[in-house]
Amino acid sequence: MNKIKANIISSFKNKKVNVFILFLFLAFVILMFTKLSKTYTNTIAFNVEKINVPQENIILNDSSQIHITLKTHGFKWLSFYFATPKIKIDFSKDVHKTENTFVWNKSKAYLNNTQFTKEVELLNIEPDPITFRYGINMVKKVPIVFSPEISFVPGYNMVNTLTSIPDSVTVIGPNILVSKIDFLESEKTAIKNVRADINKKVNLKLPENIADLKFSAKQVVLKAQVEKFTEGTLKVPVLVINAPKNTKIKFFPKTVSVSYNVSLGNFKAITTKDFKVICDYKKTNKNQSFLIPELVKIPELVQHAKISQQRIEFIITK
Repeated sequence: MNKIKANIISSFKNKKVNVFILFLFLAFVILMFTKLSKTYTNTIAFNVEKINVPQENIILNDSSQIHITLKTHGFKWLSFYFATPKIKIDFSKDVHKTENTFVWNKSKAYLNNTQFTKEVELLNIEPDPITFRYGINMVKKVPIVFSPEISFVPGYNMVNTLTSIPDSVTVIGPNILVSKIDFLESEKTAIKNVRADINKKVNLKLPENIADLKFSAKQVVLKAQVEKFTEGTLKVPVLVINAPKNTKIKFFPKTVSVSYNVSLGNFKAITTKDFKVICDYKKTNKNQSFLIPELVKIPELVQHAKISQQRIEFIITK
């Protein structure tokens, strides 16, 4: 019986505590709403976000913050304190340019209307006007250098030359830094077991002081057309050049075999006329009885072209 009585009393007491905590919480919420509903005046630092700065100019001084005095209710002040507020300054329309500086001297009314809501009243800006010293940027277009390690599935190869898109990058920054950059290399990459067209994104190796420079691209796409290749062989006539005047030269064989690799798609497009083999008589010695054939014309569509015959026998007849 005593135990039951003790439990009833304990339960009653706990309810009293719970009710007290609930009323205390409600009182705190009401107090906070009352405080936040009131209007306060305070000065807060705003970060300056510079947009549309002309490419040919670089801002020299930091001018990264301005102090603005505002009058608004407590709820709005909370939003300012939870995240660092920003003021955007558009260099294409909000500033005017002097010999050495950009000057922003917009009125408080302009700033109030463009970057604050009606709940906020702007009272003061410090400094006013805001000046930005600038220097002249150098703009330079530099080529991309790349040399990836590529391995093909047997029988496959590139039809055209490996290229990068873009093939060059525009670098913008202080003259002392940009003038030292003559090209940009791509990061080392390996493309293995290739049997389809190459389309590979690769990052560029950028200078360490990248914070002071702007690049039109920080990665490139390596591209090339890949097809299955086969070997072709054609009989190409031999042409002897630089023979002495009034001299007849008989030589054998009159044609040589030229072997080459070509994609299946271009196999039928290759003909004997696409090659030219010559023997230069001036390159022979007095006691030499043979000419050396040279392949001097090769179509762009073929790879690894070579002559099977290394000597052309000849005799001089007058």
